[in-house]
Amino acid sequence: MAERVVSGPAADTLRATETVSIHTRKIYDSCRDKDCIEDLRLYPDNDSQALVRNAIGVRARSAELLYSAVAVEEVSFKRGWYTVDVRNFYKVSGECWSLAGTEAICGLAVFDKRCLLFGSDGSAKVFTSEMTEPAPDAGKPVAAVETVDPIVLSMRLEDAAESAPAELEITEIPDFIAAAFPSGISLTDEGRRVYVTLGQFSIVRLERDTQLVIPVYSYSMPDKECSCGEEGDPCDIFRRIRFPVDEFFPPDTIVEPEDYKSAL
Repeated sequence: MAERVVSGPAADTLRATETVSIHTRKIYDSCRDKDCIEDLRLYPDNDSQALVRNAIGVRARSAELLYSAVAVEEVSFKRGWYTVDVRNFYKVSGECWSLAGTEAICGLAVFDKRCLLFGSDGSAKVFTSEMTEPAPDAGKPVAAVETVDPIVLSMRLEDAAESAPAELEITEIPDFIAAAFPSGISLTDEGRRVYVTLGQFSIVRLERDTQLVIPVYSYSMPDKECSCGEEGDPCDIFRRIRFPVDEFFPPDTIVEPEDYKSAL
């Protein structure tokens, strides 16, 4: 019987049993970004708008990336190159304080970005049995965007009369985005505006369908048995948790976060 092979680095003793052709997407170009998005306009939901109007100050809490809309357009003066336009929709949560106390607020923020990537040149039209109508973007590469939820860096309040004209004014919100705000989104100034600064990590790539020949070692069989959902002894789990010394004796200094998870 052939030696069992699992995913991971291949040993020198392994030998492929055959080669097979597969259909997959090849990455032609990619880039990564670390965007610091300063003073992004926040559109509060209707429940938060009255609180913002009477607020003395605001404080950011968290942000969630709801959706990224991606569009690819060919660059006419540079063959094989394409612009990738990405519009990110964020749900940002925070709190505002006034003479009446502190209240939670949330709203919608939208960020547009564009990058230029090489996607090669192809004009082949592909039709499959799964299609019900011709593909509108035949010949274009496919753009894929990988992102994580942003890090909220700051939030501030400003009078609308003192605000500079916004670069991006939202006039229409997709229905599935609006559904994340049950009370609706306020798109008017109402005298006060909220601005938020976000830190966003992302990877953008251009891919095309292609056929590749790859070596085959064996069939893939999982090693791990399926769990039946036993939670174990809760006291045993508790005993393995380290005593929270820092909670009883606060440290003299605070270490600044150096990675994404520590910053959340």
